[in-house]
Amino acid sequence: MATVVLIGTLDTKGHEYGYLRDRLREQGVDVLLVDAGVFEAQVEPDVSRQEVAEAAGADADALAAAGDRGAAVSAMAAGAAVVAKRLHDEGRLDGIAAVGGSGNSSIAAAAMRGLPVGVPKLIVSTVASGDTRPYMGASDVTMTYSVVDIAGINQISSRILTNAAGAIAGMVKAQAPPVESAKPLVTASMFGVTTPCVTRARERLEELGYEVLVFHQTGTGGESMEELMRAGFIAGSLDATTTELADELVGGVLPAYPGRLEAAGELGLPQVVSLGALDMVNFGPRESVPERFEGRNLYVHNPTITLMRTTPEESRELGRRIGRKLSGAKGPTALFVPLRGVSMIATEGQPFHDADADAALLEGLRETLGENVEVHELDTDVNSESFALAMADRLDEMIREAR
Repeated sequence: MATVVLIGTLDTKGHEYGYLRDRLREQGVDVLLVDAGVFEAQVEPDVSRQEVAEAAGADADALAAAGDRGAAVSAMAAGAAVVAKRLHDEGRLDGIAAVGGSGNSSIAAAAMRGLPVGVPKLIVSTVASGDTRPYMGASDVTMTYSVVDIAGINQISSRILTNAAGAIAGMVKAQAPPVESAKPLVTASMFGVTTPCVTRARERLEELGYEVLVFHQTGTGGESMEELMRAGFIAGSLDATTTELADELVGGVLPAYPGRLEAAGELGLPQVVSLGALDMVNFGPRESVPERFEGRNLYVHNPTITLMRTTPEESRELGRRIGRKLSGAKGPTALFVPLRGVSMIATEGQPFHDADADAALLEGLRETLGENVEVHELDTDVNSESFALAMADRLDEMIREAR
């Protein structure tokens, strides 16, 4: 029988967790209740608050006596992560779920982020309708909005929690189809304006015997991609779209995480890198663009996304940053430069065509690129078939040479 671990502060949400536990048992799954609170639980747990605190090197009673909620949440989150990993390693965790507000969600998310990709993870939270990135990070956590606060069982919360029980029970019962062959895994980075490039490169790599994992460069996409590299799953990287670095530099809404474009190099993985979509910074609807950017070259991509062209100064700094990151690589690294446009709207005649900015990007690269990086400058745009095939074929060669 599959087991779902419920993790939460049973001193304040014990009755709600008890209700969720009962609904899960009705779904035919076993339940382990982990107490991440610091005061007396409202319902009997399977793993006590003291065990969770001790897993973080703390004492639950001392945390309670100190009266520092922030410190208590941090300590119990650390302990919860240790407990969840242990239960998974012991084969006693097939899925994990939680309910609550920001505190419960923070504790549960810390535990969930430490579990492997594919382990079912569900949080029913009052904060799920806002910015969920601090909770989900780059993991496969599923969050659903609780509608009402998790404060008692009523006509609304009972329905939401019953739905949650059905959802996580269905997840842990689901059986993934067997993988027919263990093909080498390659990552690829893509954005809407580099889709033709990455699609053709993916097709070519698949022809060559690889399975390609494509990551949408939305800020978390790059982080997810590099987390898989660090987890040891990846044979090589086709990082065609480094656009997140532009948002990080200028202040867009899809910024790269601090270590972006460094994992493959640190691990010595073969990597082919390009400059896809470095012509743009992302914002929300047109009216959301910060006032300081009025007068810049703005392009309304759709009602919810407004793009801003990077300036020559910004482009030069992006080149420098990419050059420094690639120069530190321990493994084979190739940079492919499309001389006729880094996105489908940066080519001649398109709204983001800017020869000065493109030239500055190259100047910045040349300032910092080390001799360890092989450079391929192609007289075409990033989305041409010849460019995509050149990158894919070179990555294949590098992976085979590395083996």
